[in-house]
Amino acid sequence: MTLSMSRPVVLLGAGKMGGAMLSGWLASGLSGDLVHVLDPMPSEALRAQLETHGGHHNTSVEVLAKINPAVVVLAVKPQMMGDILPRLAQLVGPETVFLSIAAGLSIAQLDGFLGGGACLVRTMPNTPASVGRGVTAMVVNDRVSKEMATLCADLLKAIGEVVVLEDEALIDAVTAVSGSGPAYVFHMVEAMAAAGVALGLPADLSMILARKTIEGSGEMMHQLDTSAGELRQNVTSPGGTTAAALEVLMGPHGLSELMGKALTAARDRSKELGA
Repeated sequence: MTLSMSRPVVLLGAGKMGGAMLSGWLASGLSGDLVHVLDPMPSEALRAQLETHGGHHNTSVEVLAKINPAVVVLAVKPQMMGDILPRLAQLVGPETVFLSIAAGLSIAQLDGFLGGGACLVRTMPNTPASVGRGVTAMVVNDRVSKEMATLCADLLKAIGEVVVLEDEALIDAVTAVSGSGPAYVFHMVEAMAAAGVALGLPADLSMILARKTIEGSGEMMHQLDTSAGELRQNVTSPGGTTAAALEVLMGPHGLSELMGKALTAARDRSKELGA
């Protein structure tokens, strides 16, 4: 994918997720001259990256009004939004869209911080975005034009897949599945490695086996046009070792039930944080 824009994009905050987005944009061909990063404590790596690509680093929000940005990406921590967004109210208008990656803040809350009337896109990315393999859900308010929505989706595709939601209420469920999902996978690696140690494997060997199994299985799903269920069946021989393990994992009080409880807890907590 090649990114092409005629007006600037502002990145407010260049932490892990914001930095990943910036790297993805530049790698996708976005002109550095169109990139303005607002970060009060930029790393040396960020400074070097912007210098290499001709990007701009700003320390004051006041300068942003002069550049007439097409998109303002809000990548600061949620607890900082209430202090920073009112200072961006001067940018609110029909030609500028605000794209938020902050967890737990609704479109209504963001609009309130900006003084009302903003074109807003709320998203829920996940941490694999840092290596360009994330999945991001996005939902827009009724002020966002089709052109704005397409531009925001293109910016997000620089860090992975993008899905569009019609209902903002689904963000809580998305958070439970994909937003928090990487932690479940990492814990699965930990659990498999620990179980291998209990079976007599050296800890370092068990961790290698667990990590590479998860990595390879994920890559198979990425490369093959095959459902997860079919892939599971393909590796399961009747009466074999995999079948014996799956009898436990798929039995009463097994992984499906446990995962259901875990995701419900995550969904409920997401609702509480956004209340």
